[in-house]
Amino acid sequence: MIQIKKICHYISEYMGVLVLVTALLALTFPDALQHVRPTVINYMLGIVMFGMGLTLNLQDFRIVFSRPKDVITGCLAQFTIMPLLAWGLARLFSLDEALALGVVLVGCCPGGTASNVITYLAKGDLALSVGMTGVSTLLAPLLTPLLTWVLAGKNIHVDVTSMFLSILWVVILPIIIGLVVKTLLPRFTEKVTDYLPAFSSVVIALIVAIVISANAEKLLAGGLLIIVVVALHNLCGLAFGYLLGRLLGLSEAKKRAISIEVGMQNSGLASSLATIHFAAYPLATIPGAIFSVWHNISGAAVAYLYKKKR
Repeated sequence: MIQIKKICHYISEYMGVLVLVTALLALTFPDALQHVRPTVINYMLGIVMFGMGLTLNLQDFRIVFSRPKDVITGCLAQFTIMPLLAWGLARLFSLDEALALGVVLVGCCPGGTASNVITYLAKGDLALSVGMTGVSTLLAPLLTPLLTWVLAGKNIHVDVTSMFLSILWVVILPIIIGLVVKTLLPRFTEKVTDYLPAFSSVVIALIVAIVISANAEKLLAGGLLIIVVVALHNLCGLAFGYLLGRLLGLSEAKKRAISIEVGMQNSGLASSLATIHFAAYPLATIPGAIFSVWHNISGAAVAYLYKKKR
């Protein structure tokens, strides 16, 4: 049992490496996952969100009431900096409609579940990070479709209502079920909690592999540009989040938390939404998959740099 826990610890700690290796394998051997339907991504993401619900409790949301200014500041940064960066980068690099849509979707999504782990490793304000992740996720059903419509809807039809319902079913409902299970079955939840980060890491790696396998040929043909755009999107988000905290005179721990929360997105949700609602634009799933690979690598690097900084 102890050995299994150690293995799970290594899987979650080196999630970036796992996702990168999985992505490279999917790119090299795309036929291995060609038979998997892209719609399975929705169920896999729901499982990850259910796991997130098992790790949360109502006390995690007390920060919203005890430190509302910090949480509101962070969430405003989340839903302004990343969407506007996505829109600006898509225009700057003249991305085609499908890729631009995918980048905008990533920018309009809430914070990623891995951000809490990275904030902890970076010695940031973990309570603020958890609060921001929770609140931005709860706001996502409304803000993600609305912002996508504002930034991408002129060229592409965006069904705001349908996206709203999808996020409710794929994100919010599994989290609520997880919270209920944790409340009703605390002993069971306590037993599985140690394994959840590793399990989520494996599922996210599989989501990335499915998306990349489905688009391997097109990604190999012109993937360098979108990799550059995704990397810039993430790095600028991390930098602007930190600079915002600095301008507001926040503590170092808060600056780190906001930086990481802003820069790390729920890119699995972006790929899921692209799969469900924009099937006519298959390349729209690619930015989310690349972001999933890249932000885990950059997140680990940022955590190391922040931890070394005094």
